[in-house]
Amino acid sequence: MTSKRKRKKDGAVRGTITRRWILNNLVLVFLVLLVLDFAFMYAIQNYYYGASRQYLTTKVTSVSGVLNRYAQDADTNFSSEMRSTIENFSDKDKMELMAINARGRVILTSSGFSQEEDTAMPDYEQAMENGSGYWVGKVNGETMMAVSVDISDVSTDYSAIRVVASLEQIQGAVHTYAVAVGAVCCGVLLLLVVTGVYFIRSIIRPIKQISATTKKFAKGDFSVRIDSQSHDEIGDLCASINQMADELSNTENMKNEFISSVSHELRTPLTAIKGWAETMCMDTDPDTIQRGVHVIVNETERLSEMVEELLDFSRMQSGRFSLQCATMDILAELGDAVLIYEEKARKENIRIIYQEPEMLPFVYGDKNRIRQVFINVIDNAIKYSNPGSTITVSAEEVGNMIQVTVTDNGVGISEADLPHVKTKFFKANHTRRGSGIGLAVADEIISMHGGRLDITSELNVGTNVTITLPVESQRSSSATT
Repeated sequence: MTSKRKRKKDGAVRGTITRRWILNNLVLVFLVLLVLDFAFMYAIQNYYYGASRQYLTTKVTSVSGVLNRYAQDADTNFSSEMRSTIENFSDKDKMELMAINARGRVILTSSGFSQEEDTAMPDYEQAMENGSGYWVGKVNGETMMAVSVDISDVSTDYSAIRVVASLEQIQGAVHTYAVAVGAVCCGVLLLLVVTGVYFIRSIIRPIKQISATTKKFAKGDFSVRIDSQSHDEIGDLCASINQMADELSNTENMKNEFISSVSHELRTPLTAIKGWAETMCMDTDPDTIQRGVHVIVNETERLSEMVEELLDFSRMQSGRFSLQCATMDILAELGDAVLIYEEKARKENIRIIYQEPEMLPFVYGDKNRIRQVFINVIDNAIKYSNPGSTITVSAEEVGNMIQVTVTDNGVGISEADLPHVKTKFFKANHTRRGSGIGLAVADEIISMHGGRLDITSELNVGTNVTITLPVESQRSSSATT
């Protein structure tokens, strides 16, 4: 039941785009086409009605002119000529001509049929007020148009003449146009629906694939990739998600390697501490106890350094890493770092050459963190150097910057691994000890001081690490700016 509800909910979510398209586009287009259809039909009907009115007005005006000439001729019997004109009307097959007496009754028609007395004649009433009148309406279910002209000044017996025509043919033509325009609108809507459905499917299909793929990503499966052949924004999105999966997969692998490496790094000193502690419990020889205490102290210090490095990395990740900055002598911190590792390097048959300058400008920074960076870089140089190697440490002022360089002729870093050595969890060489976060921490510390940590290396040749820091005056100037 739960999975069924989930599928139903997912289906509702997937249908949102279609519904939005229908509401925002299809309905809008339908309404626009409907308005245009009515507007077109209104314009067509007005055009035909206007033309018909003009035609009827011309006819009734022509008859009025003829009657006016008869009225001016004293030798002519006006009533007789009126009857003759009405009965012999040339367009009686198209329209009906009527004569209206002074009491407002139709007394003559071109068809010979009399009109019912109660028939409304709004056009006649307008003509009596304005000289001419126009009306369109229904008579016995048939649409009619009538035009009346006042002729009361011509004859005392007749007040107006009226012409009436059926608009059924015009209504039929308008209806035909309405059907044609409606068919065109339906065709447009159908085309819009077909193209819209195709377009929406082209969007929904990759979105479904993206949704299914990201769900696998959420479960930790980064092996799947989205197959997209489009070269539009959807294709760019699929490519970005695939790239994200690659990065997540690499990060996941590096994290697993990091956990394995840290576990190994922690196990080694713990094993030594436990072994020597057990030995000291069973052997009371003073020399053995002294050696055991010395090993335990060294391994404990090593564990402490590893834990501190992990804590620093955790603080950086959570944004709680802070610096205690003050004016500092960078040579003092560099000298301490070299001194700390000279004895260790000597035991591993590695020579450290410190090219110490006489004087360097002061630096504004956290001396403990800067010394931590120097220790990390020198320790890496020793770790990745073979017995008999030489490590050179130097410092100099270049412009308004201080450059500290640590160079070794150890195993080096491959060209493919070099861009990633400052990435968290990354280890270029898994045969050497280390957690893979030391350089990431060091790079972050130097960046927070406004400097740079640059690494150049060649496999089986050696590595050069350059730490660049601004002098105190330059740092103050940059902060002011």
